[in-house]
Amino acid sequence: MTTTDNAWVIPQATERRYGAALFDLDGVLTPTAEVHMRAWNRMFSDYFEAHHVSPAYTDDDYFAYVDGKPRYDGVRACLASRGITLPEGDPTDAAGTETVCGLGNAKNDMFAKVLRDEGIAPYAGSVALIDHLKEAGVPMAVVSSSRNAPEVLAAAGIDHHFEIVVDGAVAARDRIPGKPAPDTYQHAAQLLGVPEGDAVVVEDAISGVQAGAAGDFGLVVGVDRGAGADALRAQGADVVVADLAELIA
Repeated sequence: MTTTDNAWVIPQATERRYGAALFDLDGVLTPTAEVHMRAWNRMFSDYFEAHHVSPAYTDDDYFAYVDGKPRYDGVRACLASRGITLPEGDPTDAAGTETVCGLGNAKNDMFAKVLRDEGIAPYAGSVALIDHLKEAGVPMAVVSSSRNAPEVLAAAGIDHHFEIVVDGAVAARDRIPGKPAPDTYQHAAQLLGVPEGDAVVVEDAISGVQAGAAGDFGLVVGVDRGAGADALRAQGADVVVADLAELIA
């Protein structure tokens, strides 16, 4: 898949046109970040309470240590913030096993249950931008640390828009470093057949914005869903919006 004409005009960056959109998923296209936050909060709160760990887990920990990272990296980072080191374990560990993988799997079970029971609807502004880019012939890909990305896209009814999905499972299979490294975004651009410098990274997480800034992408857009506009800019976002509809000229 290639683009022959840079067709995306972004109102906040009118000095040029862009040729591809590389979207994070949770918190950018769908409000699943809220579901992830609840699942992480429950898992860590249960673990911290059972083991008398302080200070208690808060949503600030989510943004500082977990948001946007591969699942087990988030577990490891948050535990490290409390001086806790657990055995790595194995991805096949039963949920709740006292390993990095076991705690990560417990969180994933909680997330999957909420998604299954409640479903998910995409952000209206994100759908508007997807439709706009599709009409303009701008290639699009999803780049997510989550291994649940295909299920989330299907549940939201937008999976048919994305032939290219680079998720946590793809990164693990192909040994691609996860965010905040730029490699998964670079891989998506390669799969789209678009030069990195023509692609726009769209992210709501600090680690994702860092990934975009670490590459040679044309533009890094931060979507402020709670991380804070100043924090997103400080980590490398060229443009910050509250809703993706703002990116339609």
